[in-house]
Amino acid sequence: MGFLFFLALAPSRVYTGNMSTGFPKDFLWGASTSAYQVEGGNFNSDWSEWEASGKSERCGEACDHYNRYTEDFALAKKLGHNAHRLGLEWSRLEKEEGVWDEKEWDHYKKVLDELIRLDIEPVLTINHFTVPQWLSRKGSWLSHDSAVYFSRFSQKAAKELSSRVKYWITINEPNILALLAYYTGEWPPQHKDFREVVEVSKNMLLGHTSSYEKMKEEASRANQNPMIGLAKAVTAFHPSSRLSILDHASTFLRKKYYNHSFINSLIRGQMELPGMHGKKLSSKRTIDFIGLNYYFRQFIKHAKPFKENPFGEVTSFLHRRDAGKATDMGWEVYPRGIYEVIDSFRKYRLPLMITENGIATRKDQVRVNYIEKHLKEVLRAINKGADVIGYLHWSLLDNFEWAEGYTKKFGLINVDFKSQKRTVRPSGEFLKKIIQTGKL
Repeated sequence: MGFLFFLALAPSRVYTGNMSTGFPKDFLWGASTSAYQVEGGNFNSDWSEWEASGKSERCGEACDHYNRYTEDFALAKKLGHNAHRLGLEWSRLEKEEGVWDEKEWDHYKKVLDELIRLDIEPVLTINHFTVPQWLSRKGSWLSHDSAVYFSRFSQKAAKELSSRVKYWITINEPNILALLAYYTGEWPPQHKDFREVVEVSKNMLLGHTSSYEKMKEEASRANQNPMIGLAKAVTAFHPSSRLSILDHASTFLRKKYYNHSFINSLIRGQMELPGMHGKKLSSKRTIDFIGLNYYFRQFIKHAKPFKENPFGEVTSFLHRRDAGKATDMGWEVYPRGIYEVIDSFRKYRLPLMITENGIATRKDQVRVNYIEKHLKEVLRAINKGADVIGYLHWSLLDNFEWAEGYTKKFGLINVDFKSQKRTVRPSGEFLKKIIQTGKL
């Protein structure tokens, strides 16, 4: 513990060399969306069923992106984007177990073709939280067969779309889904059992590794060599007190398990989950690049007794003198945190892509400042030697923000959900200037 305390209190490294003001010429610039949050008309998923029960605002038509994707992609092109992260909606493509809807596969082919026509690189997410209702009734990711169902879906996606997609993300933020759906009970199915968090995490890891191998095999038949990754939610964790050894210990464990356990497992081929350490997962590394979704910092205080809750608890930042301002989500704005997490992921020697980074705010100048300060930290990490290949802002459009419904505004483009009118915000134009020059 003494050695851990020494490491935690050691001053953070600061880059003091000559920092370049420019991003790499082949840098991927753009924004992200998820199918359920923007498409509208998704009525066959666990989320739509949950909404119908009255537990949250209904997604309904959302941004009607399913029908308006050409308009939205044209705006992204005007904003200088050369990449776009989008998702597949599993509940559209496999409404019934084992039955593919070929018309919906054709739809996604048209969506991808439009991006390619505009010379925008697709970054395609296979699963972004939602699952079909038939799988939800089987227990969703708690089902022992969930990894099999998911890898079957992933293999089908590779068969249909590998000629159009280079960058794939199998699962978005598995740690967030596991925690919010199976521990805090904020998302469906609203369970509160840490043992289920571990089981769900295990099944998602198995789903990814099986998908990786099957997708590679499927793509090779078409002479394609896709880059397959995972989008990981990451947080800048700091101890609540720099003088508390136990605060530092809990912070260390948060970083290890929350930020790194999934990635460590995929690189080392063995699980790094509580109670499952060393269990064989794969015979090889099953990840080609790492997607990082960064939004905020959290201060961690140890919980008593330490042995029962070694991960500690999150404490409020609102009364700290060293804290940033709160977003409309109640998250602290801490730009340096994106540098801290990128720097911690350099050790894997894999390409890193910022697959989400954004702010919920109704004051767009705040978003402008947020983008500028976070990109300065991304560039600092690149100058330090981090292999960051792209920055995809969250989000292209105002959208349906899960349990928060339509109350939070994340978009570079404002959406009037009554008229479906799109209006580019000044922050979108600000990011465009950076993209055009490659400089801050």
